[in-house]
Order: sequence, then C-alpha cells, then structure tokens
Amino acid sequence: MRPSSTRRSRPLTSLRTAVAAAAVVAAALAGSAASADQTAPELEGLFSALRTSTDPHEAIKIEFQVWKLWLQHPDSQARDTMTRGIRSMQSGDYQGALATFDDLVERNPEFAEAWNKRATVHYLLGNDEASVADIVETLELEPRHFGALSGLALIYERNDQPAAAASALRRALAVHPQMGGGERRLKRLEDEAGHSI
Repeated sequence: MRPSSTRRSRPLTSLRTAVAAAAVVAAALAGSAASADQTAPELEGLFSALRTSTDPHEAIKIEFQVWKLWLQHPDSQARDTMTRGIRSMQSGDYQGALATFDDLVERNPEFAEAWNKRATVHYLLGNDEASVADIVETLELEPRHFGALSGLALIYERNDQPAAAASALRRALAVHPQMGGGERRLKRLEDEAGHSI
C-alpha cells in the first residue's frame, strides 16, 4: 500500500525541522577550532543527563550540546566540508550535498555524523535503501545516535512499516526520552501497528 500524502508529509516535516536545526548548529560552529566527534569524552555526561532529564527545555539544551560535538571533527577540512554539506542541504541542493557528504565519508569513514548527514540526504532524495545503509554505519560508530534512529523510524513509517518504525523510535527515546514529539509519534505508530496486525 502506498503511503498517504498526510503520512508522507509528517516524516518530511520532521526531517526538514532536523535539517534546519543542524544548520543552526553548523552556523554556531563556523570557524570553530573545536576537535570532537562521536568520541568526545563529554558525551558520556551529556547522554546521562539527557536520559534522566524530565524538563523538555533542559533536554533541548543538552541535545544542542550533543549535536555540537557530533558535528565536530579534529580535522579542519572535515569540519569545513560538513558545514558546506549542511548549507547545501538547507538550500535544497540535495545533489550537491550528496556529493559533499560522499567525499566526507570517503575521506573520514570514522566520522559518524558524516554518515548520518549522507543518510539524511538519501532520505530527502527518496533513496531509502541507501539511507538505511548509512544509518547502519552511523549506529556502528555511535549507537546512541537518536537522530539516526529517528531517521530510521521515518523511513519505516514512509514505507508503511509502523511496527518497525515504532521499534526504531523506542530505541531513540531510550537515549533521548524528551525528544520533541517522540512519545506522541510512538503512540501513533503503535496504534497503526496494532491496526495492521
């Protein structure tokens, strides 16, 4: 069964919001000399705080700090390439963004966020199989990547697989319980999965 336009618009709207948020973080990092990525030692404390936070506003601040670290890389050329790819995504130049992230992944295969950004572009281009493959790579490098897990849920949702989408979203919420709209989205997916059995 083909997804309805309403069902298609929800995942795309969620992803566009995530792309816009990434652009804000990238702009905040422009020119930054920070050198971190998914291996940053600060992430342990941030993820602990994220899991236990009961305040959505506090969780948003923690989430921003996590994204800020994920977007960094010890190599300045990798950081510049990441920023360029995000700007291409934000401007709607998905083919340009894909070429940029292809290069970034090839040069820095250990950079989880490079894989995640390429997965996002593949999703936006409708290349779900390629997006899932890149999400798998992202999660190999950073199993706590709630953004990748949420993206995986979007792909399953777009392909009328609500049970698989709910499973991926549960994993994301285990890491980031206050993820914006996550509980509502999970409830809807669980309801859809229950009706399709």
